[in-house]
Amino acid sequence: MGDEHWDVFLAALAEHLALRDGRRGSRWCEQRSLARFWFPFNTRAARADAIVHAPAAFRRRGVFVAPQELDVA
Repeated sequence: MGDEHWDVFLAALAEHLALRDGRRGSRWCEQRSLARFWFPFNTRAARADAIVHAPAAFRRRGVFVAPQELDVA
């Protein structure tokens, strides 16, 4: 079994990339979310940036990551 945080991160990433390409996210992504907010890149500056700029697919799942952290995806 994997780490719940990264499982939800991957679900958010899959939906984010699908929406970027004009597609629907996969059904397996729909029910994945965290009960508590999580910041994968947890520095003061990264947290502030992520709170303001996290893509919707991540925010609604409780994962806060700045868009520039996703540029390699």
